Order: sequence, then C-alpha cells, then structure tokens
Amino acid sequence: MSKLFHIVTYGCQMNVHESEKIAGLLSELGYDSCDDIEKSDIVVFNTCCIRENAENHAYGNIGMLKKLKAANRDMIIAVGGCLTQQMNKAENLHEKFPYVDIIFGTHNLSKLKDYILEKRASKKPIIRIEEKEGEIVEGEKPLRTSYPNAWVNIMYGCNNFCSYCIVPYVRGRERSRRSENIIAEVKSLVAEGYREITLLGQNVNSYGNGTDDITFPELLEKIASIDGKFRIRFMTSHPKDFSEELARVMAGSDKICHCLHLPVQSGSDSILRAMNRRYTSADYLKKVEILKKYIPDCEITTDLIVGFPGETEEDFRATCDLVRKVNFSSAFTFVYSRRDGTKAATMPDQIPEEVSKRRIMELVDLVNAQTREHSARFVGEITEILCEDYDAKRGLYLGRNEYGRMGYFASDTDERGNFVNIKVTQANGVSLYGDKV
Repeated sequence: MSKLFHIVTYGCQMNVHESEKIAGLLSELGYDSCDDIEKSDIVVFNTCCIRENAENHAYGNIGMLKKLKAANRDMIIAVGGCLTQQMNKAENLHEKFPYVDIIFGTHNLSKLKDYILEKRASKKPIIRIEEKEGEIVEGEKPLRTSYPNAWVNIMYGCNNFCSYCIVPYVRGRERSRRSENIIAEVKSLVAEGYREITLLGQNVNSYGNGTDDITFPELLEKIASIDGKFRIRFMTSHPKDFSEELARVMAGSDKICHCLHLPVQSGSDSILRAMNRRYTSADYLKKVEILKKYIPDCEITTDLIVGFPGETEEDFRATCDLVRKVNFSSAFTFVYSRRDGTKAATMPDQIPEEVSKRRIMELVDLVNAQTREHSARFVGEITEILCEDYDAKRGLYLGRNEYGRMGYFASDTDERGNFVNIKVTQANGVSLYGDKV
C-alpha cells in the first residue's frame, strides 16, 4: 500500500507553484497525493506571512493536527515557507507545536526530501532554516496540478524593500534563472499540452538585473516565438520598472495576454514615499498611458492598500481618485497588515481599525462597480475561453479569457484543455456566462 501526502498551501501563485515542487519531491520518495488529511502519512504546510491573517490561519490549522498526531505517531508533519523563514519564528513554532517533525525555510525547500529521509531514521525534530539564499536549483520536477495552466518561475527574491513588505527578508535578494533554462521549460510544457504559461517573479520587470542575461521584454519575446497555440501571462510587474519596450513586446504578439497586473498600492504621493515605492501617482498614470497607447484594449488589475500608517482622509481620497482615473478591470484590496521586521511596523500614526474598515468598504464598493462595468462590456460579444474545469454543481464548463474574466458555458463534449469561443449572454461580477459557438 502506497504512502500518502497532503499539502496545505497559503498565499499567492508562487506558493501554489512551490507546493507543486514539494509534491514532486514527495512523489520521488514514493508518496501519492491525498485529499484527506486524516489518511495522510505526511502533511506539509507551505505557509505565507505577507499578512497577519495568513499567518494566524496557518497556526490554527497546525494546531488542529495535535490530536491526529497523537493518534498516529508515524505521521510526519512538516512546516515550511515564508512564516518559518522570519527571525525566531522557527523556534517559536517548535515551542508552540512540539509535535511538528520538520521545520524548513524558503531557501532550502529543495532539501525537503533529505529532511524526510533523516526524520524516518531519527525521532528527533528537524529544524533547518538557512539564512542565506543559495544557488537556483534547476531540473526540478513539479507535480503540476493546474492543467491546462502552468506556472514557471523566472526569478526569486526581491530588492525593492517596500516599507510594509516582509518578502525581501524571507525570500532574499533577486536571483534570475538563465533564459535558456526558462525557454526550455516553456517549450517542454507547450509540447506536453499546457495552454497557458504564467511567468512568476516578485518583480518580473527586473529579470536579469545584475547578470549578463537578457532583459524581461527580450525573454518575453523569445517565449512568444515558441511554436504552438498558447497564452502567456506574467506577474508581478512593478510600476517603477515598467517600460515602453515591454508595452511594445506585449502589443507585438497575440500570445501575450492583453491583461496586466500593475500594483499601485496607493494614489497618494506622500503614502507612496512612505511605502518606498519609488514612483508618484503621476508616474503611474504615465505608465498606464504608455500601455494604452500600444494596447488600447488592455485590462489593468492592481493591488491597493488602505490604512497605511499616517494615511489621512485626503490620502485615501487620492487613492479613490486614481482608481477612477485608471478604471481598473479589477483589484485586490487590503487593509494594511503590520509585519514585524519591516520599516512600516515602527512608524507612528498607525490607523485605527474602525477607520481602516470604513475606508476598505468604500474602496471595495468603488472597485466592484468598475469590475461590473468591465464585465458588462463583453455581453453580446464573442470571447475565447481556455477551458480549465467542469463545475458539476452548475453543470457548466469554465475557463478564462485573455483578459482574466472567468467564463461559464454548457457543452455536450469535454472541453477541458481546449480553447472555446463563447457568445456572452450575461455578466455577473467578474464572471461571464454564454453559449458555445
């Protein structure tokens, strides 16, 4: 009987892809994936610490395994990711949850297989947190779970040190993969039938900085020249580094989605300075103008933070004004989350919770209204969907168009993995409903 594993993932697409890498390592050890955590022989928590809620959620779920571990002493519990990489967090985790067998950080994920073998031979807990990021590991074999979509890391780490962000402290400095390795991976994925490739990096626009490799627009152009029908997305793109060259490359290929995630965070110049974002609201609007010049139909999504230390009502109004000017397709909206170890954590004038709640509700209403307007534009139009899955409850297939809108449609044949044209008959929030044509 095979051994079973279960992975609990928190956070963004980068963590989702890292969990695929963890699954690949566990498969090499002979484990099979399992949806039932109670039947699993090994449970891995791949954590996130970008916001306090994600960290607390992880602690809660780890705590719930205490009884399960007591009933099954042979179960291995491993905790890794950004949470454990923070200063003193691994030691605190071990004190709070002594039944956790393996604690590892972001810089040594590739060594998890060795830690599991070591744990099998020993009863002692294993705590391995490497302070310095190592060389990029190539040749990993992730167990991909998101067909027909595939995630591809092009770089790791971040050099920006935004004052609110913990990422540079837990992910290390920027390191870029060699372009030939990235291109070879994408070619292989396209040959295997993957139809949407998302390039991942904390700031993809700074790809290649500090090396003798090519720039991000050049990399994007080379990937777009690969034979086959497939889409290309990328995230995240830092506004300070967004270039006209990138806009030209995006416009020059029908494989690159006309949808860009460009996090602005705030519309207030004083808050942007305090955040260390290194652009002004006018700079950001200029980037949007350049993008629209080359790609008039490009949909722009963003990230927005309210309640940053010192944010006045005037600052908040500036954010709302910028949202109206850009007219975002959709946005991820957040209340500022204080993170120990960041510069913002020590700033005075932390915003009262009730003020932040009022502001976030107003901002969400504004963003949602724009989102509905963008979706309504598709009604009566034909849009191409990459079918990703089947929703048994609705009896409908689903997938995204190049602008990131989820489309639902009925079909007598299994369309998963196929590009399908639908004529949109209804829009609801970010979702479209239509008929296959």
